[in-house]
Amino acid sequence: METWKTIARELKLDMSPFLRVESHTIKLPDGQTLEGWPWLISPDFVNIAAITQDGKYLCFRQTKYGVQNTTLAPAGGYIEPDEDPLAAAKRELLEETGYEAPHWENLGKYRVDGNRGNGTAHFFLARDAHKVCEIDADDLEEQILLTLSRAEVEAAVARGAFKVLPWQTVMALALLRW
Repeated sequence: METWKTIARELKLDMSPFLRVESHTIKLPDGQTLEGWPWLISPDFVNIAAITQDGKYLCFRQTKYGVQNTTLAPAGGYIEPDEDPLAAAKRELLEETGYEAPHWENLGKYRVDGNRGNGTAHFFLARDAHKVCEIDADDLEEQILLTLSRAEVEAAVARGAFKVLPWQTVMALALLRW
């Protein structure tokens, strides 16, 4: 199968570093041209399903503006420019939880929106996590660090308690792998 080709792009909105919107002109494999194709550019990010040495999952109970309610969440955050995704995952886990982990598994990278872009999610499983320092997060949301059993995480995923799709996905993938 042939891919679509971007033949022109025009910046429509710049709210860097969190969001840029472009209008693309695209050429389809059959030669047809589409103008005004919206393309969203947001930073790539990591989410980490972290499991402690005693088999507990590190999660947060927090509020999120886009959810308008309380949700469960894994550790995670934006990847800095020129930062390796695994390095970002290790940094975010340490900053947000105070934990480090010796064993890391890449659970994949996924485009957030297959037709409009909107960043790439990089998912990781961190095993044998242990506390090494105090939390040093710069998050705006109120959050409480929890340690949940596998059964509690399974129940939370089953009822949709991770109310942001990448969070639900990384936890479900972790349950499948570990």
